[in-house]
Amino acid sequence: MSGLKKTATTSAPIHGLIGERWSPRAFADRSVEPEKLRSLFEAARWAASSYNGQPWIFIVGTKDHPEDYKRVLDCFVEFNQSWAKSAPVVALSVAKLKFEHNGEMNRHAFHDVGAAAATLTIQAEALGLAVHQMGGILPEKAREIFGIPEGYEAVAGIAIGYPGEAHTLPDHLKEPEVAPRERKALNSFVFSGKWGKVAPIVGGKP
Repeated sequence: MSGLKKTATTSAPIHGLIGERWSPRAFADRSVEPEKLRSLFEAARWAASSYNGQPWIFIVGTKDHPEDYKRVLDCFVEFNQSWAKSAPVVALSVAKLKFEHNGEMNRHAFHDVGAAAATLTIQAEALGLAVHQMGGILPEKAREIFGIPEGYEAVAGIAIGYPGEAHTLPDHLKEPEVAPRERKALNSFVFSGKWGKVAPIVGGKP
């Protein structure tokens, strides 16, 4: 499989699928097999959600269907369109904002949509695919283009494909593509007892 490997440098062991997962902007000029795409959304289907509400909707476009593809791509901000157009598959995640069982607002809706998207990305890694999620979308344009009804809101954009080579990107994107991955240290966000107190399981280590 082509594409740049950027294995995470971790402070504790994690599964290889998580350690190898990252968000490239370079995608190979290769279609994704329909059965693999179906597998990604099947994985998303089994994500955890509050009250098992499953508040996620995915709107998908592939280059095999250019009109549908363009409609999704047009909902990304211009910067994201500039690189995502190389991906063979683009999608929008959408959240249902109220619970079905009682009609009340679901304040966990975006969280649960994110959980479904994360599950999708791990399945993609297992299948040799790459996924890049993006916050830079135009929610109201998505509502207009796709007729998203009230009570639902577009959450994020998603680019899916086989990983490509950094040299295929515009010059201003090549350096970020090959830069090392970075994350905050565990002791900056794992607390216990009170806000800001580092949890004993983390100690002073990164």
